[in-house]
This record gives sequence, C-alpha cells and structure tokens, in this order.
Amino acid sequence: MSFGSILHNQVLIAALIAWMMAQSIKLPIDYIKNREWNWALLFSAGGMPSSHSALVVSVALATGLFQGFDSPVFALAVAIAMIVTYDASGVRREAGIHAQKINMLIRDVFEGQPITEDSLKEVLGHTRLEVLAGTLLGIGVSLTYWLIWR
Repeated sequence: MSFGSILHNQVLIAALIAWMMAQSIKLPIDYIKNREWNWALLFSAGGMPSSHSALVVSVALATGLFQGFDSPVFALAVAIAMIVTYDASGVRREAGIHAQKINMLIRDVFEGQPITEDSLKEVLGHTRLEVLAGTLLGIGVSLTYWLIWR
C-alpha cells in the first residue's frame, strides 16, 4: 500500500473534508458568540458543529455511496456512527456537565486558597443541536463529494 493509494480512498477523503470543515466552522461561530478568535478550537473537542459526528456520519454515508449500502463495511460504519453520535451528546456531554459542577464546587469550597491549576475539562461533549449540525454537515459533504467524483 502506497501513499498514492490512500489519496484514492474516496471514503477517507470525504471524511477528512467533513472533519476539517466542522473544525473550521467552529472558529467563526465562536467568534460571533465571544467576540474574540480562539484558534485552539481548530484542534479541540466540543463546540458547534460536532466534528466527531461530521466525521463518522460522512464515513458511513460515503461507504454506502462508494462501496454499496448492502456491504458489511457500511453496516459497521453505521453502527460506529450511531455509537459515536450517541456518546457525543450523551455520556461525554454529561461528563462535561459533571466537570463543570465539580470545578464550581472546588472554587466555592476553596475560594481564596491556592488550589491546583488542574481544572477538569468542561467541554467534552455536544448538545443535540451540535450533533445534528455535525451529522448534517457529514451528510452534505459525502453527498457533494460523491456527486462530483462518482
């Protein structure tokens, strides 16, 4: 397998485009909300839209479009997409809310005293809207890519 063969993997290319678009879209959305550029969002989890959802949904749909909706690989891709999107808006979201509450508790209990700087990461998961936006982005990218390259 050569690097050139990777460049011909239509499913991978569609997925990476969806992921990069989702990560890039986070910047202007966050800027509109906070009025300052946060370049760290290009490489971080959380935010609008969900890049996890965009990536896995794009893989699933592109697999169906390029390899066939009756293939076992498509079934596997759909199963993984279901798990990731559920996890992004469920378990990871709740873990982020717990981290936020624990950080507030630590600040309240130890206010005025030195505490470690190791706060828990609060933006772990996504709202359902962020997951939906990522899902729609993944669908849009895969369909567009397929229409261009089929």
